[in-house]
Amino acid sequence: MANYAKPAGGGGCRGATRCGCRKVVATNCENSKSFEVENRALRLREVATAMQQYQDEPFPSAASMHGNSGSPGFGGAAHDINRLHPLGVGTGDDGVDEGPGGGGGAGGGGAGGGNIIIIGTGPAFHPRIGGLGLNAYGAASADENTMRLNAANGVFTSSSGAGGAVGAAMTSATGMHGSLSAPNGRSAGDWEYFDEAGYIRGGALRTGEDPYIRNRFNQEASDALPSNRDIPDTRNPMCRTKKYREDLPETSVIITFHNEARSTLLRTIVSVLNRSPEHLIREIILVDDFSDHPEDGLELAKIDKVRILRNKKREGLVRSRVRGADAAVAGVLTFLDSHVECNEKWLEPLLERVREDPTRVVCPVIDVISMDNFQYIGASADLRGGFDWNLIFKWEYLSATDRSTRQNDPTTAIRTPMIAGGLFVIDKAYFNKLGKYDMKMDVWGGENLEISFRVWQCGGSLEIIPCSRVGHVFRKRHPYTFPGGSGNVFARNTRRAAEVWMDDYKQYYYAAVPLAKNIAYGNIDDRLALKQKLHCKPFKWYLENVYPDLQVPESFEFGQFKQGPTDCLDTMGNLVDGTVGLFQCHNTGGNQEWAYTKQGQIKHDDLCLTLVQFARGSEVVMKECDSSENQRWTLREGGFLRHNKLNVCLDSRDHHEHGVTAQRCNSALETQRWKFVANGKYA
Repeated sequence: MANYAKPAGGGGCRGATRCGCRKVVATNCENSKSFEVENRALRLREVATAMQQYQDEPFPSAASMHGNSGSPGFGGAAHDINRLHPLGVGTGDDGVDEGPGGGGGAGGGGAGGGNIIIIGTGPAFHPRIGGLGLNAYGAASADENTMRLNAANGVFTSSSGAGGAVGAAMTSATGMHGSLSAPNGRSAGDWEYFDEAGYIRGGALRTGEDPYIRNRFNQEASDALPSNRDIPDTRNPMCRTKKYREDLPETSVIITFHNEARSTLLRTIVSVLNRSPEHLIREIILVDDFSDHPEDGLELAKIDKVRILRNKKREGLVRSRVRGADAAVAGVLTFLDSHVECNEKWLEPLLERVREDPTRVVCPVIDVISMDNFQYIGASADLRGGFDWNLIFKWEYLSATDRSTRQNDPTTAIRTPMIAGGLFVIDKAYFNKLGKYDMKMDVWGGENLEISFRVWQCGGSLEIIPCSRVGHVFRKRHPYTFPGGSGNVFARNTRRAAEVWMDDYKQYYYAAVPLAKNIAYGNIDDRLALKQKLHCKPFKWYLENVYPDLQVPESFEFGQFKQGPTDCLDTMGNLVDGTVGLFQCHNTGGNQEWAYTKQGQIKHDDLCLTLVQFARGSEVVMKECDSSENQRWTLREGGFLRHNKLNVCLDSRDHHEHGVTAQRCNSALETQRWKFVANGKYA
């Protein structure tokens, strides 16, 4: 089924004259005849340009043909340009099908292909921005002498491996259907749009399958939506009248994915192509991080401007993004997640900020796409990214002063201490100078923290641009696995960032997340050397100039609460609202490590011992620390942990059945005597 995607702006390419299409050069859309003639001439020039690129191959977005052609510039061996565009699919050493012309040979025995922009006219034609135009896709057949289109999959076949692609381009340019003389004398077939419905069916749910099981969002709801669905324009009205400079740089869009739902991945690509000025999108590079089904990405390589790289093993977000960045042709990189939808005029405000200052790293406002019904919901533009000392990203409202100032001009950029990490634009040369990503981070998590610290401390800045909006599917759980467990991977990555960039302030991270100290973080010598080479500022500067709202915690001691010679207060592995008990002391921290603060809080990570009821015999559970009265305890002479407000003390008499409870203080009871053994102090 042909997919006719809507052009940028949401209103063009409708009606007989199709005014509003990007390729329009006619000044009078009422004169439809003049309009069509001028538009056709433009298409012919574009095809000629595409064919010249195909022959000369000055950049990796075009792949050389295999085979012997009678025409100059069309034959010879293929250029294996980092295996970027699997148009002629071959088998590599690892058995993975990827790369242009994997099995080439003399006499046209190999496959071939080229990233040719195919433009066309005629009754069934719509420009690329009105649909998913196909890249040329050549596949040689030893027993065929004519070029044809395999209507089932949009594949051109030819004995030369070259004529099909060129002939298709010429056919689409002239608007003629049927036979067309190609340079080698063979005829060319017609072409069609990307088969959206067939592609989605290829990854559809099985009958009775839980729609949430694969992706942790409702795939059934996603699959039911078209790739070019309408979404609300969530920008402030002042953004809609804003004009942008005409000398904006083009960008390479990099999207990494692993077992992504086909419908969300396709909708991401279509939203980029349909809602971006065509000349600003140099390419879309898909990096398949070793998905279970390689064809999920390979089929998308048929779409104009889309290139595909497939990892030979699971690499994770960081290394996959760096691979995509290294392969990118444009001077500006745009990183996107694989389940987003770009909104109207999303790209221009981002590129303008980078064009004005290449040390800026800029992000859109991230709207919400419901994981249940895929409703598109606008987010507040009065938010920035931040974190607590546990180094977990959070959204926080701008100060009242900043919000008041922004009322005068809600289009101004917002400085943000941290970015969410999934969606941002950065100058490629600056990305390389800054050291790309920490390549020793695994899978996902912590990389946004590390790059945020690095950008700010090494001379750059982070901004959220309110006039740029991109929707993102937010999930409650990850659909993929983490080797070693997600908690350990996140702690390892975060610890690497803390050890390199936080100087002595990392102690507050370890105080908030004591278990992180037990996670090995590997060698960081290269990142420390980078920090020195770039003359980066200390973390103290970051706190004072970028994030003064992050208050340094008061000093406190940490250690164990012992009872008798052998037992210690222990979380018993419980979390929020869980009770605590006694367990034999093992002196390794973990569940038995507690902080005792000046405020009288007994803390484990970010949880505090809390009196549930102001009554004797009340349970004591762990709750988020909030400085409330029922979380304050005083260690009195004799070892009694007495509540600040009531005459009750922590008592272990019933710890086997009910955990540690709060009982009336009694100096005769050994079950109420505790000794705090400090292992250290955070000052």
